Amino acid sequence: MESLHYNYVYGPVPSRRMGLSVGIEPIPADTCNYSCVYCQLGRTRHMTNERKPFFEVGEMLSELEMYLKDVKEYDVVTLVGDGEPTLFKGLGDLIRGIKKITDKPVAVITNGALLYEKSVRDDLMEAHLVLPSLDAYDEKSFKAVNRPYGTIRFDDVFDGLKEFSRQYKGQLWIEIMLVKGMNDSQYALEAFRGMLGQIKYEKVFINAPVRPPAESYVETPEDDVIEEFARGLKGYSINHLTESEFSSGIKDDFNAVLSIIGRHPMNQHEISSFIKSRGGDPEEVLGRLGADEKIDKLEYKGYVTYRMK
Repeated sequence: MESLHYNYVYGPVPSRRMGLSVGIEPIPADTCNYSCVYCQLGRTRHMTNERKPFFEVGEMLSELEMYLKDVKEYDVVTLVGDGEPTLFKGLGDLIRGIKKITDKPVAVITNGALLYEKSVRDDLMEAHLVLPSLDAYDEKSFKAVNRPYGTIRFDDVFDGLKEFSRQYKGQLWIEIMLVKGMNDSQYALEAFRGMLGQIKYEKVFINAPVRPPAESYVETPEDDVIEEFARGLKGYSINHLTESEFSSGIKDDFNAVLSIIGRHPMNQHEISSFIKSRGGDPEEVLGRLGADEKIDKLEYKGYVTYRMK
């Protein structure tokens, strides 16, 4: 199968929470109902809050089945992508289909914005693991950090998360992304503690931006602040989790990198390690990436990070 025919499936990519993840992207590129200031994929260009059957479920399942023939090792199949996966109207059917192809857990990484809709909660009931974001504690911080689609209100989102947590039988892992000066105060810590007390969940992860964010003014909180939130919320600091190596079922090194950075930016060290693990030439691939006008090269925290424009 030619690498260019992989339209929906990529990886495995390393996840510090779940190990090696084979990703499926069930939405068009850059389609979301948030435009988070910290997003590693840049500003959202296609803002929508309408669920649509963007792609054929059968096509995605056929591609996954073919792709997994070349993947020797992975821990989870994750519905994620360059945007918000719950905007895909066939999500429940897709999850059920994946479970017939593999016995690995199926996870959904979501911003949680649509959990106030019963159809979305019903679809997510099919997943083994759901990881919703909770980056804000009131309407003001919600608009500042997540910059939601105009009709979305913080109280509706939080009510949806509470309702889903009461119904869901799988693993619910909450993710909080801290942005310096925006949601990392003592007041925020106490507000998050109160909110988490209203949710039934298994784990909470405290994250901070590690890749170039959408907005240049975004800064990472101090390490001691991150650790204080982790202790105060009885959660896990992302800084303490070990990351696996990137992988791909695509044979060509350059195309394998392209398939990953379209959904998950990589820095030069990650690319070099990835190519070396495949027996390839990192310098040749990095040279081609540097010359490709369709790829952004961003310097951030001493690294050069590559992502698709």
